[in-house]
Amino acid sequence: MSTTTLTTAHREAARPAYDARPAPAPTPFHRLLGVELRKMFDTRSGAWLMASIVLTALVATVAVVALAPTQVLTYDTFVAAVGLPMVTILPIVAILSVTSEWSQRTGLTTFTLVPHRGRVVAAKAVCALGIGVVAVVLAAAIGAVGNVVGASLAGVDLAWDLGAARLAAITLATVLNMFIGFMLGLLLRSSAAALVGYFVYQFVLTGLTALLAAAQPWFADLQPWVDFNFSQGQLFEVVPSAEQWAQLGVSGFFWLVLPLAVGLRLVLRSEVK
Repeated sequence: MSTTTLTTAHREAARPAYDARPAPAPTPFHRLLGVELRKMFDTRSGAWLMASIVLTALVATVAVVALAPTQVLTYDTFVAAVGLPMVTILPIVAILSVTSEWSQRTGLTTFTLVPHRGRVVAAKAVCALGIGVVAVVLAAAIGAVGNVVGASLAGVDLAWDLGAARLAAITLATVLNMFIGFMLGLLLRSSAAALVGYFVYQFVLTGLTALLAAAQPWFADLQPWVDFNFSQGQLFEVVPSAEQWAQLGVSGFFWLVLPLAVGLRLVLRSEVK
């Protein structure tokens, strides 16, 4: 019997053992959540962003206590002051959580270990949602401490003028703002481009639409239906009416849902280099 015949026979004998070997189980989703959450904080940019949120929250609280008139020393004022820097900075965390896979080329490792990219994106989305909710809870807690301290130092009665419905609306607005950053990260997949896009959307576009609404009455009536930033911003001010919910849904569909779907498709199909 030739060597070739022996080799083939050995291969055929060994094949059942390989065929019987079970496929490795997919990475559990809770482990993906832990990894993606840790990746948001264990980089220098993530750590500094989180530190800046805490520092600006403390500075805002001290500023309200020191500078605000006594008649506006209310719980609503403190939560708004603490929440403003959080709402501005948190979308940057969502942006970097997505774009780092391309900008820092970690996607080569991430998508090799977890080939199903949709599960990775879902884990990032859940982490963004959780961070947004936790941020509002933190703002509410810091605001409560500031309210108590401010009222004591000013010698005025405590004013707890922020109800559960308003707090829920603020939480939704914060989460939607996080997903604006998340959407830009999926759509552009570049940290620099997504950050520029975020600041243009958040500050430049907002100013332009406000000027247009002030100059053109027809756009003032149309703005809540086409300007997602405007309709989302109403959540920070009031508990929405039925019409305001409709305006949020219509504008959000065009400014958030559709770009998010396009960005998700690009992430699932694009090549990571």
